[in-house]
Amino acid sequence: MTEKEIAWDFSEIYKGCDDPKITQDMEILLKRAEEFETTIKGKIKTPQFTLQDLSDLFRKIEDFHADLEEIELVCENTYNALMTLPENKALLNKFEDFNTIIATKLAFLDLEIGKFLNDNKHIISDPALENYKHYCENILLDFPHQLSEVEEQLIVEKDQYGIKEWSRLQGIWLNTQEYKVMVEGEEKILSYGEANSLFTHPDRNTRISANKAIYGLLGKHQEIFTAAIRNVCGDWMKTSKRRKFTNPLHSSLIVNDVTEDTIMNLMKTIENNVDVYRRYLNIKAKLLKLPKLSCADIMAPLLETPHKKYTWDDAHSLVTEAFNKFNAKFEEYAEDMFNKNHIDASPRMGKRNGAYCSSWYKGKSAFMLQTFTGNLNEIYTLIHELGHAVHAYLASRNQTPFNVHPGYPGAECASTFGELLLTDLLLEKAETPQEKIAILAHILDDAGQAAFQVSARFWFETSMYEAIEKGQNLDGETVSKLWCAGRDKIYGKRVEWFDEMIWEWTMKGHYYIPNFRYYNYPYVLAQLFVYALYRVYKTEGNEFIPKFIKILSSGGSQSLEVLGKLVGFDITKPEFWELGIKQYEDFINQLEDLI
Repeated sequence: MTEKEIAWDFSEIYKGCDDPKITQDMEILLKRAEEFETTIKGKIKTPQFTLQDLSDLFRKIEDFHADLEEIELVCENTYNALMTLPENKALLNKFEDFNTIIATKLAFLDLEIGKFLNDNKHIISDPALENYKHYCENILLDFPHQLSEVEEQLIVEKDQYGIKEWSRLQGIWLNTQEYKVMVEGEEKILSYGEANSLFTHPDRNTRISANKAIYGLLGKHQEIFTAAIRNVCGDWMKTSKRRKFTNPLHSSLIVNDVTEDTIMNLMKTIENNVDVYRRYLNIKAKLLKLPKLSCADIMAPLLETPHKKYTWDDAHSLVTEAFNKFNAKFEEYAEDMFNKNHIDASPRMGKRNGAYCSSWYKGKSAFMLQTFTGNLNEIYTLIHELGHAVHAYLASRNQTPFNVHPGYPGAECASTFGELLLTDLLLEKAETPQEKIAILAHILDDAGQAAFQVSARFWFETSMYEAIEKGQNLDGETVSKLWCAGRDKIYGKRVEWFDEMIWEWTMKGHYYIPNFRYYNYPYVLAQLFVYALYRVYKTEGNEFIPKFIKILSSGGSQSLEVLGKLVGFDITKPEFWELGIKQYEDFINQLEDLI
């Protein structure tokens, strides 16, 4: 557990919410945006606008966004760490007002650059644009879906107090409620993060109480979550049609740098292999001495496993040791996150649920948030998010800002691989077969969630858009039926679900992100891609490490399809995804050998 407050420190950027430098930097950026308007607008066209002009413009925009990113990073993350403080909310509102002004002023840039490249496609391969080649390719993919400058400005302005507020409402409502949970027979009033951490408690009645307390309360407030998800999804359907995307999925394919065929092959592989996951669920039921798992048992620790509570220092030591065994640079970058207080890990009422890592380009670093209460699964979360940080450290040292961020599937590679490195370390340290069984069960639990349960979220989201298209009203009952239908494609009849679990969809913030859809399949893709990488690592050993570092250092400068070829992968082939399934089966086989 955390013996002291583990909170991030943004003083390298700003001294606090009231730092006058925040306002000063906003004013400077506003002037720079106005300079773009006066010096660039209407001039990005041949023959007077040259390749060198475009390359120079890209660098200026990169510098601008790197400066803007710092303000956003501090304002958003300060709010996420404690949503209930008025000054934190005021700071975020101030930034969003400012960002809306900037976005409307600079809306012309994407339009004019897109048109210039569309009219002169041949220039993309010119050596003068070598650094921006893939970035330009993605601009061309997005260009047909851009609207007029006025329409783009209107979307930015309406979203600030429209779907963005629906999204924020979901987050603040979820994270400011008090949840009454019976913890080992004693009633406790907990924050969401504290209650959620009990899903892996060794006492079954505590787990059951935590599940029922969270989803029972969220179900009572389902009208709020239903309105939010209906408005966010409905808005996206209108927007995607106006932008002439072929379907609601289309935009995410551009953002994630993948093809629809690849995603459909991936999801078909999952659907064809649900029995692999169900085989593990049957084994786990036997290990828990249950005729059948309940939903409170899916992520439960095993009966014979001592429920050890880890200190923050324990967690720190384990993750850095796991990274060091793979590569010294990985340990160095992770250690830097601890030394600079770039991690916020203490539980608190009003803190954003979940975990994430925000990269900081100018600092060649990152900041990460999670809730740590001393459980093993939270150490896995820690190394997962620190994997993102390592990725950010490597990419920011090797790429310019436009190329630093890979698509979301690529962004999950270092994080998911980190979990496997921790598993290797824990298995090595295990002194008894029971300890090894517990570790393998844990990795199978987590990977089962990432590959299989998250696939259910993909089908759920697709079904919501299909319902909207058919003119159905997305009331709470309808949304819950769609959720259960997707869930049951994965679990079948292997799990018993409490009545309250029909509201499980209410808590997942991914469904409420404005103008960003399908934040689900990237996790599935990354899980199977990284499991395939892990098989190569186990075969090649140290020869694999430089290849993996090159993949991470490439950031978003190339697609995952291209980067996969560095290790001999072809992700366009349907059979490729079976490699990841085979690694999951291999972990199941190792588990069965120990039982």
